[in-house]
Amino acid sequence: MLTTLAIANYRSLRDLIVPLARLNVITGANGSGKSSVYRALRLLAVTARGGVIPSLAREGGLQSTLWAGPERFSRAMLAGDTPVQGTRRSEPVNLRLGFAGDEFGYAIDLGLPIPGETQFGLDPVIKRECIWSGPVLRPSALLVDRHGAAIRTRDDDGEWQTIPHTVASFDSMMTEFSDPRSAPEMISVREQIRSWRFYDHFRTDAESPVRLPQIGTHTPVLGDDGADLAAALQTIREIGDAAALDAAIDDAFPGSRVAITNIEGRFEVTMQQQGLLRALKGAELSDGTLRYLLLVAALLTPRPPALLVLNEPETSLHPDLLPALARLIARASLRSQVIVVSHAARLIAALEREDGSESVVLEKQLGATRIGDADSRDLPAWKWPAR
Repeated sequence: MLTTLAIANYRSLRDLIVPLARLNVITGANGSGKSSVYRALRLLAVTARGGVIPSLAREGGLQSTLWAGPERFSRAMLAGDTPVQGTRRSEPVNLRLGFAGDEFGYAIDLGLPIPGETQFGLDPVIKRECIWSGPVLRPSALLVDRHGAAIRTRDDDGEWQTIPHTVASFDSMMTEFSDPRSAPEMISVREQIRSWRFYDHFRTDAESPVRLPQIGTHTPVLGDDGADLAAALQTIREIGDAAALDAAIDDAFPGSRVAITNIEGRFEVTMQQQGLLRALKGAELSDGTLRYLLLVAALLTPRPPALLVLNEPETSLHPDLLPALARLIARASLRSQVIVVSHAARLIAALEREDGSESVVLEKQLGATRIGDADSRDLPAWKWPAR
């Protein structure tokens, strides 16, 4: 389980350290930085698949995603006595992402290339990557260390060994080096990150593939776009928790039941609702009903991930469905760590009542995102690797 999420200089997240529990709710006013936290998590996830540089390019490049304010605020700026103004930099330009967990921690530091060294002047380069044991980076806890193009690992005796294979500035060591003998910790962290799942704004419009029959194959993990919804629900019914599936539908729509029709191998969702003489097909269901079914398929997966992240799952749902959704999310948190990014007060309140949940309320101060009650909280310790 992750215990800490750390982000520095990504959009409004100038320096944000977020404590994490088994069930987490990240909320705040519009523009407070919730979406940036979600996108930073996705950047961390694609690092393990070699996609962090292309992902930043799609966002406009490193220059477009960097914190746009001063490197630091003076007390006079924070007090409003003087206007915000630039200061002399004491550190190189950087965008840093990291996390710590029960076993391992990981951090990546991205920066700009040396001027004139390459024609790819807007392409970020990876300056440093580290994996360590325990919740805080310490020299004695460091296990794998990438500095520029070179990687070194600790052997069984605790001695450093330099890996002969160098890494390109645009490649993560997570994808370019995978020797289970000299760096088993890297394999463990990489596979942990690759298991993370993200669900964000399913399409439920009239042309959405979710509403149309699709070829049915075993689907223990719902796809990002939800097009395989019917197959995912049928997979839950056959190899997952069919009783939980029926209960989740009845909880939200009393007296209703979902079934999957199979016509020559093409699966389609149908829903029998109380009082109707026939079942409704996927094309006839409301956006809210269809979105709830998608969330059911995601949360009742027979293959729970290490981390499941939901971004504004309340979209298109009637407020009366939110308590049922909260119960479904709480159930999923028994098998996976869950992070919910939301601004729906009713959903937030229901999740905050769950035992052991962590609520993080974000706010802006001089354009920078911070945790609203940070001064009164015992935030986890964090240390970035130096260049």
